Amino acid sequence: MTDGGKNWAVVVDDLPLVIDRDSSVPLAVQVADGLRGAATTGALRGGDRLPSSRELAARLGVSRTVVTAAYDQLHAEGWLSGRHGSGTYLTASPVPVAAQAATTPRADPAVGLLDLGTGAPCIEVIDRTAWRRAWRAVSDRNPLVRKERAGEPDYRAAVAEHLLRHRGLGPGSGSVALATAGTSTAVSELAATLLRPGDVAAIEDPGYSRAAGAFHAAGVRLVPVPVDADGLRVDQLPLDTKMVYCTPAHQFPLGARMPAARRIELIEFARRTGALIIEDDYDGELRYDTAPLPLLAALAPELVVHLGTTSKILSPTLGVGWMVAAPAVTDAVLTYRELTGTGPAPAGQQVVAELARHGDLARHLRRLRREMPLRRTLVVEELLRRGLTVRGDDAGSHLFIPLASAAQEEAAIAAAATAGVYLDGLGRYTRGPRHTFGIALGYAALSRADLPVAVRSAGDALARVVQWTP
Repeated sequence: MTDGGKNWAVVVDDLPLVIDRDSSVPLAVQVADGLRGAATTGALRGGDRLPSSRELAARLGVSRTVVTAAYDQLHAEGWLSGRHGSGTYLTASPVPVAAQAATTPRADPAVGLLDLGTGAPCIEVIDRTAWRRAWRAVSDRNPLVRKERAGEPDYRAAVAEHLLRHRGLGPGSGSVALATAGTSTAVSELAATLLRPGDVAAIEDPGYSRAAGAFHAAGVRLVPVPVDADGLRVDQLPLDTKMVYCTPAHQFPLGARMPAARRIELIEFARRTGALIIEDDYDGELRYDTAPLPLLAALAPELVVHLGTTSKILSPTLGVGWMVAAPAVTDAVLTYRELTGTGPAPAGQQVVAELARHGDLARHLRRLRREMPLRRTLVVEELLRRGLTVRGDDAGSHLFIPLASAAQEEAAIAAAATAGVYLDGLGRYTRGPRHTFGIALGYAALSRADLPVAVRSAGDALARVVQWTP
């Protein structure tokens, strides 16, 4: 390319170099600077072979002497090395600052600590033989030419069977099941598809922060709605609410179960106002005390979008979940996926389908239901022994420890971290004025050997904070 017939931008092995013939900087210096800059930004990397001086000179439209001088300078600086009979190579290149910033992930607060945070699955009960068998079976399939925007048929069939057997959601509702890339992605799709910027979406407060982030990204007006011992306060919902996000089976993060009367109240609100309810059933399969209440989606399938995920019952490795909704909703989501070229990846779906095909998914859930009550009992006993209060239904994989103030909450997190344990404070899940403080403690992530150690350390830290904080 030329700039007024003066500047040349030439791609050398996909590498752009710019030569400015009007510049007072000698051409050989410009070539050396360009190659050096390519090395420092990562466009050229250690071991890359450069064109011969004759070839590069021809591409740049300069004399061979110019390129040879540039190569000699870079040789002298240690950037280049020549290999007899094979050409000129870049010896090494530093990692560019911009690349470091782009590739360095934000620090995970649980790294290096015993993890008592929420939202993790219990991978210790996964049958590794069944897990490997499922992945091998998937790898033996032919690669796909195109993926199904609605999800792989075998996966959708496995989800339908799973929901019928474990959540009582049968096919008679007329709803359609789609594969998703997880709950927050599904919320993003629903917000982008069914809401307009400025529309009101209501979310539990405290509540799932990633769902809140999905709504914010869609440009809607997010209204935090208080939660009490029965879950979302329906009487606090604004009348202009277009979409309500809630976790009725096991409220996150306080752990309450929405009773039947509150569920009916929420459905009646949706009928009156035309709002759509998003029912996030993130760990609804994991009840230990009583049978689960009927899903909102079973009570009012025309008003409710039911979301589930494999990340809490199996592993986030799979990256898949599901959405069950009325055809008008699923059609709109599929249209959105077609327009944007998005949709869940097939590999995780195929693994889940394989696990279901051999009965391994059902066996895994049975193991999980046996394991999690034992873990919860251990945690509760250790906390009660230290005089701490424990709240939350006998379900899921987390419970709630109330504290008196934000200062206590922060002190407890810091004290536990000093003892080598990560705790999850309520502050990160609260969007409105703070009225509730405490720790949402998860007991799924750690091994059976590490869990008692972590809980004792965390319990001691919490007890000290409660005792000494005024």
